[in-house]
Amino acid sequence: MAKRRNFTDQFKAKVALEALRGDKTVQEIAAKHQLHPNQVSTWKRQAIDGMADVFSGGKQSGPTEAEIKELHAKIGRLAVENDFLSAGLKR
Repeated sequence: MAKRRNFTDQFKAKVALEALRGDKTVQEIAAKHQLHPNQVSTWKRQAIDGMADVFSGGKQSGPTEAEIKELHAKIGRLAVENDFLSAGLKR
């Protein structure tokens, strides 16, 4: 089985910028960099979608999924501890 290739963010940005310029077709860019045309199109779409974040001044629009999941787990633990301690006080 072939090993999966990992690309740096700089390489992805370079390929996406080349695709955004429109000088060459996606197929030509993919052949030049030995990539699949779908990969070039995906990176181009991600660059377009993420362009608004460049101008946001580093502000995030909200918490990430991982942060939300972690906070929900913490709320659950605290609720269990609270119930346990309140049951001990009733005695």
